[in-house]
Amino acid sequence: MVRIDPSAFLRAAAAAVLAVVLSLPAAADPVQPLVSPQWLKERLSDPKIVVLDIRSALDGGGVEAYRKAHIPGAIHSDYDKAGWRVTRGDVPFMLPSLAQLEKLIGETGIDEDDHVVVVPAGVHATDFGSAARVYWTLKVAGHPRVSILDGGVAAWVAAGYAVESGAKAPSPKIFTATLNKTLLAAVGDVETISGTSAANSASQSGPLTVGSAHAATLRPALLDGRPASFFAGKERAPSAKAYGHIPGAINVDSAAFYDPAANRLRSKSELEAIARSVPAGPVVSYCNTGHWAATNWFVLSEVLGRKQVTLFDGSMAEWTADGRRPVASQRTRWDDVKKALGFGS
Repeated sequence: MVRIDPSAFLRAAAAAVLAVVLSLPAAADPVQPLVSPQWLKERLSDPKIVVLDIRSALDGGGVEAYRKAHIPGAIHSDYDKAGWRVTRGDVPFMLPSLAQLEKLIGETGIDEDDHVVVVPAGVHATDFGSAARVYWTLKVAGHPRVSILDGGVAAWVAAGYAVESGAKAPSPKIFTATLNKTLLAAVGDVETISGTSAANSASQSGPLTVGSAHAATLRPALLDGRPASFFAGKERAPSAKAYGHIPGAINVDSAAFYDPAANRLRSKSELEAIARSVPAGPVVSYCNTGHWAATNWFVLSEVLGRKQVTLFDGSMAEWTADGRRPVASQRTRWDDVKKALGFGS
């Protein structure tokens, strides 16, 4: 009869389990919406990290600034020219189609297994909006691993990290887009929320859900991310055909979430304090073209973790493309007189 030493058996079993555990692939880093320059520096050699430099004319940069100095290994994709926003139905700056997204993302050298780090210039709030819009676009296309470099190129340089010159051509990959409708609000949704759609008749009194298959307990709040002068109708962007805002909307200027001295988003506690003015429940973020609104979406959804936050990419450009859709405005005849005299917008 063979006798088995229980302690030896346990040691052997433990060794076998340990060997199996060690043979498993290492768990991937949890994906954070914002990553620091140090975090990125420590991972630059990882072949699954794609550093996506999106500098454009909006930040005073573009491909020439990229060629002069960029994070080592970074790929450039001009936010304003590469196709991250397209004209559709005569409305500018819209979300591309799935086919367009697959072509754009794949040709940029990104597939579903990569971790994309979006890198803005790091020079002002509108520049951060570019990064937030690209981040949102990748998420809408179904990409699971996306982050923004906190402070952008400016923070990388300020940290004393090396840069390189020239240009790196991307190695095209096959990217299969899967539309994530939970992040997107269409103009019909906004018509219903604002009470300006025929679908929203007087008999409709139940809650409305946008961007989710689950029942909402509150009607979504419309969050206008433009400066107060645009919201009030004192100014108008060229892309919008009317002064004012979507009826029923509230206003939180996206620039309030940005620290202009540090050229990055404010601390989480500061963001939470500013966001308290946004009602609990679902939120639809919009602005003129879905650019500033992307910052509000990013802060609420990705940094503060609020649920059912969507972006209306068409924003005021699409809303006012149909003159039958109403706008709320504080604009006066005196404002129109000042504009005619060259003293106003």
